[in-house]
Amino acid sequence: MADNRGVTQDNTALGTALRQWRDRTSPQDAGLPVNGVRRAPGLRREELAQLAGLSVDYVVRLERGRATSPSPQVLAALSRALRLSQAERDHLFLLGGQAVPSAGQVSQHVGPGVQRLLDQLRGTPFSVHDAAWNLISWNALWAALIGDPSASRGRERNVAWRHFTHLPTRVSHTPDEEARFETALVSDLRTSSARYPADTELRSLIADLRNESRRFDELWRSHSVGFHTADSKTIHHPELGPVTVDCDTLTVPGSDLRIAVFSAPSGTSTSEQFALLSTIGIQAIAAAAHDAGQ
Repeated sequence: MADNRGVTQDNTALGTALRQWRDRTSPQDAGLPVNGVRRAPGLRREELAQLAGLSVDYVVRLERGRATSPSPQVLAALSRALRLSQAERDHLFLLGGQAVPSAGQVSQHVGPGVQRLLDQLRGTPFSVHDAAWNLISWNALWAALIGDPSASRGRERNVAWRHFTHLPTRVSHTPDEEARFETALVSDLRTSSARYPADTELRSLIADLRNESRRFDELWRSHSVGFHTADSKTIHHPELGPVTVDCDTLTVPGSDLRIAVFSAPSGTSTSEQFALLSTIGIQAIAAAAHDAGQ
């Protein structure tokens, strides 16, 4: 089957490749706990589905060649879950009937080296974003704190869109924190738009934000340029109450990923709240994911 860009999809080859990559990826490599005896060393379909934010049924249909035309977002999620190299990711896109992401587009690829680094942060909530501030990856502790984003789609996963269109959130800022956060976020998007002038999705996001949000348009017209690096915020958790965190935004040399890491400010009870989240919060998310897979 061919899409309108002339890229041909081979469902059988796609399924074969996914099974082979899944079989070679151990749960330990993927940052998953290993419980009990396993019949095979690789990931189970349920585990791949969990890591990629997909349903188990959809993963089964992809592997059996019954699902056609997976979206670029689905292919990118599978690439991250399977720890594919950039060359393997490009091959996956071609097998899936999608054009390989070009150097002029915002990339959502999380390389194996970056993923190994992230695996060491299991006790710290973190999220990973692309240069347009789309949420592309997170750990269980972050989801337990902020709220599980697995069901969110499209711009619901974009930090700027959520903030400037006032979508529901557990996060609050003081007026000074909010001013710094908004200015840095818009400035970073301006820098990204200059870096990726051919990225149509980024241009569309910025145009729609300027139409939807007077505050965004005001900041955009100010022509400030910068990068969101560090600040504090309060997260209102339904069981733990207010959780105060320091948020540092890290970048990786050679990539345009933004890794937002939450840490406990000195002299606060946040460390104890993180410890509680690592049990009750993660268990609740795991139970919800199990129920969804039934």
